Amino acid sequence: MSEALRFELLGPQRAWYADRPIDLGPAKQRAVLAVLLLAAGRPVPTGQIVEAVWPEEAPVNGPNVVQKHVAGLRRVLEPDRSPRTPARVLTLTDAGYLLRVAPETVDAVRFERGVQRARQAQSAGRAADALDEVTAALELWQGEPFTGFAGPWFDAARHRLVELRAVALETRTELELAAGRHGEVVGRLVELVAEFPVRERLRLQLMLALYRSGRQAEALAAYRDFAASLREDYGIEPGEALQTLHRRILRSDPTLLPTVAEPAAPPGTDTAPTAGPGVTVVAPPAHPAPPRPDAPATPLPGPATAPAGPVNPPVPPAHVPTPPAPPAHVPTPPAPHEHVPMPPVPVGHVESQPVPAGHVPTPSVPVGSPTAPAGATPAPGGPGSVDPSSGPVSAVPVAYPQALFVSAGRPAETPPDRRSPGWVRATATLVGAAVTVLSVGILTWAVILAYALWRRSWRLALGALPYFLLVVSVFGLAVSSPVEEEPSDPMVIYFLFGLCVCWMLGTLHVVLLNPALWAALRGLFWTGPQRADEQRRLRREQARYLLHHYPSARRDLRIGRPDLLREFDDGGLVDVNAVPDTVFATLPGLTAEQRRQVAVDRWLRGPYGSMEELVVRCQLPPAATGALREVLLFLPPEPPPGPPVTPTSPGRNAG
Repeated sequence: MSEALRFELLGPQRAWYADRPIDLGPAKQRAVLAVLLLAAGRPVPTGQIVEAVWPEEAPVNGPNVVQKHVAGLRRVLEPDRSPRTPARVLTLTDAGYLLRVAPETVDAVRFERGVQRARQAQSAGRAADALDEVTAALELWQGEPFTGFAGPWFDAARHRLVELRAVALETRTELELAAGRHGEVVGRLVELVAEFPVRERLRLQLMLALYRSGRQAEALAAYRDFAASLREDYGIEPGEALQTLHRRILRSDPTLLPTVAEPAAPPGTDTAPTAGPGVTVVAPPAHPAPPRPDAPATPLPGPATAPAGPVNPPVPPAHVPTPPAPPAHVPTPPAPHEHVPMPPVPVGHVESQPVPAGHVPTPSVPVGSPTAPAGATPAPGGPGSVDPSSGPVSAVPVAYPQALFVSAGRPAETPPDRRSPGWVRATATLVGAAVTVLSVGILTWAVILAYALWRRSWRLALGALPYFLLVVSVFGLAVSSPVEEEPSDPMVIYFLFGLCVCWMLGTLHVVLLNPALWAALRGLFWTGPQRADEQRRLRREQARYLLHHYPSARRDLRIGRPDLLREFDDGGLVDVNAVPDTVFATLPGLTAEQRRQVAVDRWLRGPYGSMEELVVRCQLPPAATGALREVLLFLPPEPPPGPPVTPTSPGRNAG
C-alpha cells in the first residue's frame, strides 16, 4: 500500500496515490502530515506534533485534535481500507504516531540523499557523476517548502532545507566552472546572488565566471558593489577568498583562465603525472620538456580539497611562462595566543606574504605526525588521548585560510574600512564635528547628508531627515510668533529641546560616524563573558566553514573531537557520531538521563543524521534543541583507514 504513495514538500505540499492526486484536507491536517513526513519511518510523539502545529496557543485537548487529523489522513492515504480494518500506513505506537512509508517517497529526503551522493562523488574525483547527482537533486525543488505553516519548528525545517539547497547550488556551479562551462552559468549566478545576496561563495563564482568569459571589468564591478553593500549594511569587508580573487583579477592572473584537461594516454604507455582530484592540469605541448618537481599546479580559486594520498608533481601550464616557485611552505594552524593574519592560499599555489616585524611563526604539528613534539601524546584513555578510529592525519598538507584561525585570547576584530585611508576619515570627522558645533546644530542635517552621499547610504540619508525637520519646525515657530509678545514656556522648551538635539546629540552622532570610534565605544560595553561567548560563536562558525570547504580539516584539525589532543579551537563543537560517551556529559541543556539516552540510542540504532532525528529518536524537549544546535555536528562516520598506497615509479612496468 505505502509503495503507491508519493509526497512533495519542496514547494506546494502535494501527495499522490497510484499516480492520482490526493486531497490532503485543511491546513492543520496538512501540517500534521508534514511533521510526520519529515520523520518518515520514525515515530513522532503526540506532544511534539502539538508544539509544531500549534506553536503559540495549543488547544486544550491537543491529543484529541491530533487524533482527529490523523483519522482524516488515514482516510485519504488508505482510500481502499474499510473503517474496521486496522491502519497500515499511519499507525499509533508507544513512542507516538508512525508513518510507514519509505523515505524515498518524500522528495525532501531524496533531495538530501542526492546532495550527499554528489558530495561523495566529488570527494572521490568523479566530477561528472557529482554534477549529475546534484542537478537531479535540485530539479526536485518546486518552490519554498512549508508555505503557510508558521512556528519555530517549521521555520527551522525550512531554513535547513533552504540552506542545503544553497550549498547544492554552489556545488553545482563549482563543478560546472571546473568543467569549463563558465559562459553558461553567468546568467544563473546573477539570479542566485540576487536570491542569496550575502553568500560570498556565489559572489566568488560569479566573479570567476565573468573573468573567464572575458568580462574583467564586470567581474571587478561585481566585487565593488558587493563590498560597498557589506560596508553599508554590516560594516565589514568581504572575506579573504574574495579579496584574493579580486587582487588576482586586477593583475590578470593567467592561472584563473579555464584550462583544458589532458587527453588520456594510449594503453601501454606511461602516463604523465597528475595533480590528483580537485586540481586542474592544463594540456602539455606536443613535445613537452621533462616536468619540473617545483612547478606549481594550476589551482581553482576558492576552497579546494586536497587528496588523501601522495600527489605527483603536475605538468607545467602550456604557453604560460612559469616563474620559479618559491620554497614550499605549508601554512599550519597557529598555536594558541598566536594571531596570523594571512589570506587563504589555494592548494598547490604558494604566494609570498610579508612577515610582521618581531613575529616568528611557530608551526603547529598535529598529534600523531612524525614531527610531533615529544610528550604530546597523553596516556591512553586520558582526555587528550588519540583515538585510532579518528583516521590518520592527511598525508597531503592542505593550505587552510589563515584568517580563520582566531587567536585564543583576542576578540574578533572588524576589518578596517578600506574605501578611504584613515587620515581621510579622521579629517572628515573633525570637519563635520566643527561645522555642527559652529552652526549651533543648524547644519547637522547637511553634515549627515554629506556622509550619506559619500558612503552612498540611504540609511544615513534617512538619519539626516529628523534633524532637518526639527530645524525647519524651530525656524517656522520663530518666524510665525509675534515679535512684540513674549514667547510662551512651551515654545521656549521646544527651542531648547531642538537646540540640544541638533547641537549636542548631532555632534555626538557625527563623531560616531567614524567606524574606528564606533568600534572603540562598542568595545567599552562588551563585558568579559559576552566577549568570550562571541569568540566561541565565531570559532564555531569558522570550524563549520572549514568542514564544509575543506573536508580534510575534520581529520587534520580534529574538529568536533574534544576528547583528542589538538591545538585548533573549534569553539566547543562536538561530533555526536564520533565522540565517546563520556563527552556527552558536557552537552548543554540536557539532564543526566537524557545524555545517557543519547548514548544508548546511538549504540543501538547507529549514528544521527540531523538535529531533528536526534530529537525524535531520544524524545528530547524542544527547549533543549537551541543550545544543542549551536555545538553539535552530525558528520557521517569516517570509514576505517585502509592500507597505505605505495606509489609506483614511472618506469618500473615499462616494456
